[in-house]
Amino acid sequence: MRTLYSLAIASASAGLCCSLSWSQVSQRPGFGAVPYTQGSQFGVTFRVFSPNASSVNVAGSFNFWNSTSMPLYSEGNGYWSVDAPNIQAGSQYKFVIRNGTQTLWKNDPWARDLTNSVGNSVIYNPASYVWQSNSYQAPTWDRIVMYEMHVGTYGTSASGNPPANFDQCTARLDHLQELGVNMIVLMPTTEFAGDVSWGYNGSFPYSVEAAYGSPNDMKEFIDAAHARGLGVNVDVVYNHLGPSDLDMWRFDGWFQNVNGVEGGGIFFYNDERVVTPWGNTRPDFGRGEVRTYLRNNALMWLEEFRADGLRLDGTKFIRRIGLTGPDNPQGWSLLQWINNDIDAVSPGKLIVAEDMDVDSWITKTTGEGGAGFDSQWDSSFYPRVRGNLISSSDASRDMWAIRDAVAFSYNGSMQQRVIYTESHDEVANGRSRVPEEISPGDAGSYWARKRSTLGGVLVMTAPGIPMIFQGQEFLEDEYFRDNVPLDWSRKTTFAGIFLLYKDLIKLRKNVGGTTRGLSGFSTNVFHVNNTDKVLAYHRWQNGGQYDDTIVVMNFSVTAKNNYRIGLPRSGTWHCRFNSDWTGYSSDFGNTLCLSTSTSPVAWDGLAQSALVNIGPYSAVILSQGATFLPEDINLDGFVNATDLAILLAAWGTSGGPSDIDGDGTVAGADMARLLAAWQ
Repeated sequence: MRTLYSLAIASASAGLCCSLSWSQVSQRPGFGAVPYTQGSQFGVTFRVFSPNASSVNVAGSFNFWNSTSMPLYSEGNGYWSVDAPNIQAGSQYKFVIRNGTQTLWKNDPWARDLTNSVGNSVIYNPASYVWQSNSYQAPTWDRIVMYEMHVGTYGTSASGNPPANFDQCTARLDHLQELGVNMIVLMPTTEFAGDVSWGYNGSFPYSVEAAYGSPNDMKEFIDAAHARGLGVNVDVVYNHLGPSDLDMWRFDGWFQNVNGVEGGGIFFYNDERVVTPWGNTRPDFGRGEVRTYLRNNALMWLEEFRADGLRLDGTKFIRRIGLTGPDNPQGWSLLQWINNDIDAVSPGKLIVAEDMDVDSWITKTTGEGGAGFDSQWDSSFYPRVRGNLISSSDASRDMWAIRDAVAFSYNGSMQQRVIYTESHDEVANGRSRVPEEISPGDAGSYWARKRSTLGGVLVMTAPGIPMIFQGQEFLEDEYFRDNVPLDWSRKTTFAGIFLLYKDLIKLRKNVGGTTRGLSGFSTNVFHVNNTDKVLAYHRWQNGGQYDDTIVVMNFSVTAKNNYRIGLPRSGTWHCRFNSDWTGYSSDFGNTLCLSTSTSPVAWDGLAQSALVNIGPYSAVILSQGATFLPEDINLDGFVNATDLAILLAAWGTSGGPSDIDGDGTVAGADMARLLAAWQ
């Protein structure tokens, strides 16, 4: 079955060439360098956009870099093409473009691989990778827990210094499976200047960064993630390109200077619209060839690379010219077009905007006039939360601000926002990791551990798609830099904090079957005590036992004992989580979190209420329904041969109640836990 990406390539290129009679013009689809086979014949179709060229040639390792021996032929619409026989994948090449007196040696804008950002383009065969994890199914959006990763610093390179590569990151995927997250948000991986970068300065949108590996290495990483039950969301940058090592700049020698602004040529605006905060390299969103270039790029990651979604960086600078305007209708319609085409073929792919303008139109459907994104990073959440975590004074903590952070939504949907206390932007640019900001120079202090994990509870229990940044789960300190790797020794040092995040993620995904409400669509913040710094809220999907979930948070240094809160249902409520447990850190207070029964005392506008205990800077999570062990797979109150039989029948499968430890696979570790709990 041909994908939308391949159909888009075929229809666009066929419309350009197939009506022409010249035998030299390629009749095959595709842009850049596309290997072909036909019977015993093989070769490469070259096609490039260069409307102002007087001639275009391809030079490479296959013709001794001769600049005139292999011409491309004009298709009459700005594109040039040729079928070049007997050339194989792996060959290096460049286009040689002549425009008047100019002779320009340019890398291919569609290059699928490069030796490096100032090297040569490399012919790549997309069919050369054989996928292994063909049965992977991405989690439903209400169960997604995201983990933002930077390839260069997440893995451990041979030297110990960044950049790490995809293979070295693959070696660390078991850590994520153990943690329980199920969606990696991969910071940009396209070819950028040099070997060390955040990735937001990509110069070749179709090529994988050479320092990270080959296109097949990236596919192998995604394949390995899928095999572990981990999805991959790819970060793409369309608001600007480069600005350095940018061969697309004035690609065929033509450009205009309008209103004193130097234009970028055929791929970029040639007036004040070209200006961005990162350089004057905004693509021309009104030019059909550029729109197709970007739209096809989005489809490539989703279809050929099997990514499970995209994060579009800085969409504000696609839909606007400047930070606050004016609007750019060409950019807005491009976003709508990309989202519509993705929805047409891959409605399960999660497309996220980083817009940061708290604008509900970003996630409204295109039919309503919106941009059509499925979700967006919520810039209203983290400032309210981080500020209240970092403050050294309990008196200054504002529970109403926390209430607003929890209760906010876009268009009434909890899935339309991604929430976090740490991201690559929020732990750099003059800011540090949350524990570091709480206790500068002592990110492992009691106060840093207590209050940063309180933020972790908010992220995992508030409505929204939760996300943590790499290393947050083991209290990584200082600030994010692309030349400093993660300190993996902290996973041992702060093993209890890692366990806390692991337990929270299980509850968020409802692995134990007792907290369905944490991924539900309804929220009621019913208790706000700004004097004692206590907040409580109710999360639910349909309501009832194992669904109605209550989160109670204490933002003060003083433990709260026999503290009364309202509850939505009568009966006994069981403690499912207590962040003050000494299992998370030996110096935590272990404030008792017991089952509590309601009484008909009206409180918080609710007919029932009960007494709870909450430790200092701590949270407890409650729900109803019999307390049972995760090893009791059939929930009959006993761990016995029946549970063992169910586990053995599910051996080797992914997830489900038999996955007792929640690592994504039913295996020996689950059996060991079941046998240890045998009754």
